[in-house]
Amino acid sequence: MKLLITGGLGFIGSHFIKHALRNWPEYKIVNFDKMTYAGNPENLKEIQGSPNYFFVKGDICDEKMVDEIISSQRPDAIINFAAETHVDRSIFYPQDFIRTDVLGTHNLLEAVRKYKVPRYIQISTDEVYGSIEGGSFSEKSPLNPSSPYAASKAAADMVVKSYFTTYNTPVLITRSSNNYGPNQYPEKVIPLFSTNIIEGKKIPLYGEGKNVRNWIYVLDNCEAINLVLQKGKEGEVYNIGGASEISNIEMTKFLLKFFEKDESQIEFVKDRLGHDLRYSLDSTKIKNELGWKSRFEFEYSLYMTADWYKKNEWWWKPLKSGEYLEYYKKQYKER
Repeated sequence: MKLLITGGLGFIGSHFIKHALRNWPEYKIVNFDKMTYAGNPENLKEIQGSPNYFFVKGDICDEKMVDEIISSQRPDAIINFAAETHVDRSIFYPQDFIRTDVLGTHNLLEAVRKYKVPRYIQISTDEVYGSIEGGSFSEKSPLNPSSPYAASKAAADMVVKSYFTTYNTPVLITRSSNNYGPNQYPEKVIPLFSTNIIEGKKIPLYGEGKNVRNWIYVLDNCEAINLVLQKGKEGEVYNIGGASEISNIEMTKFLLKFFEKDESQIEFVKDRLGHDLRYSLDSTKIKNELGWKSRFEFEYSLYMTADWYKKNEWWWKPLKSGEYLEYYKKQYKER
């Protein structure tokens, strides 16, 4: 099976590629990635030279490039990991999120329809549902995004669903809870807090740290996505929730415990605009219909993740030095 993976140099996409090539040798993977600040070639260093892996630099927002890659490669399936994903950035640069997450997705769907690609999977997020006080969101829950990021992903999901209804395009959507694991760009909360602790810096915790998140280890998500690829029903949405639901302050204390530091390193900062209080996913559908279940216990895999950052300063220190952030800012100055 030939897969076209978009955004495969990013966090979840790169883990999926490595996991797929380790476990399913019949897969041939073409990675189509723009190489933005968060697209790190080091994430796939271990598979460079694999006969089943091929990289093409490209942007899903470039309609001509999308058409060329799909017409030339004729994949059996496309998995769209390519997206702008950081909520804080979306507050300041919402136009980038609308462009990539919505228009880029549309370009892919048009090419899927044109070249009759047999399967298309849209990688989405639990944030499209918004916040929930009690209970959990099912796939039938209404979408109620709070941030420009969440809104851009919700809009993309709606476009994907419309292509199934209108054109019978063979699409599927996965919505996972907060992912964590090695190689995650250190703007996200777990790698940011872990690396700040290592550097002796303060941990900037929003508000009172009471916001609750449902966490999933990245390989659990990768296994779920592959099940959807293999067994999912066209036109359907599948929630992929982790086994652990804890507040940000509790998660922070877990990290401090691992690094043997005290709570004096926590610095409570002004809350983020539009900050959702609680996310929670009901994953009954993918468990009952496709047989998925999470394998990684939260506290153990969180410590495993923190230990990776402890042992791999070579990977994240250049990212936190400002090298990639300056690249990102430069793009705006040139507009």
